[in-house]
Amino acid sequence: MSGKILVTGGLGFIGSHTVVALQEKGYDVVIIDNLSNSSIDVLAGITRITGKTPEFEKIDLREKSSVKDFFEKHNDIDGVIHFAASKAVGESVQNPLLYYENNLASLIYILQELSKKDRANFIFSSSCTVYGQADELPIKEESPVKKAESPYGNTKQIGEEIIIDTCKVAESLKAISLRYFNPIGAHKTAEIGELPLGTPQNLVPFITQTAIGKREQLSVFGDDYPTEDGTCIRDYIHVVDLAEAHVSALTRLLENEEAPNYEVFNLGTGKGSSVLEVVHSFERSTGEKLNYKIAERREGDVVAAYADTTKANKVLGWNADTNLDTSLASAWKWEKKVSEQE
Repeated sequence: MSGKILVTGGLGFIGSHTVVALQEKGYDVVIIDNLSNSSIDVLAGITRITGKTPEFEKIDLREKSSVKDFFEKHNDIDGVIHFAASKAVGESVQNPLLYYENNLASLIYILQELSKKDRANFIFSSSCTVYGQADELPIKEESPVKKAESPYGNTKQIGEEIIIDTCKVAESLKAISLRYFNPIGAHKTAEIGELPLGTPQNLVPFITQTAIGKREQLSVFGDDYPTEDGTCIRDYIHVVDLAEAHVSALTRLLENEEAPNYEVFNLGTGKGSSVLEVVHSFERSTGEKLNYKIAERREGDVVAAYADTTKANKVLGWNADTNLDTSLASAWKWEKKVSEQE
């Protein structure tokens, strides 16, 4: 593969793993990141894995003139993968305007520049949050998009609508929205992984931080849900499998002239795992005993969400191959490395 790909938010968790996957396939990568929720150290980790340092520009995508200047300077971009966004559900409830500005303005400014090009390819980092509590499981791409539970979720819904409307009038633009389920794990080298700032919002970093001693105890929110063990069920996908899906989607945009100019794909494993199953899998795969307690239900949590991945499997030729034990073992390896360096 060849071509120059812009990855916004490329030093973040999913972004950095996708940069690695792109470089390993032969693409030249330019990263934009404002480092608000990431570290410049990640660049060195990417370089150690691939032997190649991607180009990096520190830009705040909320600044329209900076976005315009970037695309004038880099007028040979073949595709954009847009990760850059604020993503903490709780914070979005507390500060909705920050989320609407950061997640939507940046998207609009990029699409405005891409609409000027003779040919443009765009991949949007979306989320399974758009489905809310689905009426049927597993969740298909055709499942209804429910009213968002948070401003964060709403930015993903509105973001998709903005892209759809733009694709209707910008004939030169082809776009794919990838709806992620629950990314976990780290690169097998433990050179890059998930680096949450402050208290983790997601289950697996909280598990690893509890196991290493940074957190006193893990709270399992509710054990009275209508599931086999009473805890919520999610679809946990290894971040490297997720990164590979972006490469497959990009290949479809660049090579398949017959493809529609807007498509949506679910990215998950197709299998749901309960919170307690994740806890037990972590203990089994690492040999670490986890200090956890059952706590009250958390507001806004859906009972169960897992993907029907048939469309991504068939159309993109992609599969999530990594099992839960392996994913959690990689997260633990990363946590231990982070702790050694602190």
